[in-house]
Amino acid sequence: MVGIIMGSKSDLPIMNEAAEALQSLGVPFEMTIVSAHRTPERMFEYATEAASRGIKVIVAGAGGAAHLPGMTASLTALPVIGVPIKSSNSIDGWDSVLSILQMPAGVPVATVALNGGRNAGILAAQIIGSHDSDVFQRIQSFKEELKKKVMDSVDELNK
Repeated sequence: MVGIIMGSKSDLPIMNEAAEALQSLGVPFEMTIVSAHRTPERMFEYATEAASRGIKVIVAGAGGAAHLPGMTASLTALPVIGVPIKSSNSIDGWDSVLSILQMPAGVPVATVALNGGRNAGILAAQIIGSHDSDVFQRIQSFKEELKKKVMDSVDELNK
């Protein structure tokens, strides 16, 4: 199971892309709002209890100062994937990107592109697939379908 968390409801359109990717790959997930700054106790509880509830990977999206992914990673041994989100109070998204990318040694956060919810969902599924053969097979099929779309475009262009 994958836990999808976000700093506020305004992050939902981007984080829904992660949920849609997981759903299409048959990976169960939960989704909720956890603000590192406004509900730090909730963040602490979520991060420290996630593994005992069966969560295997956490996808954390945040805009602005974007502390949620890093603080979550500091509280759990689970892999955390950060999704920087260009928010209304953002500096063109760079504040979010750099806040998630520049983690201190020992507290890694895998980081996808700005507003990269879909890739975060796919990466979470790949992590789950590394020890779940059914998910692994679905990811292989997904990758083959990507390849097929490109080759179909090549054929169409060559006509």
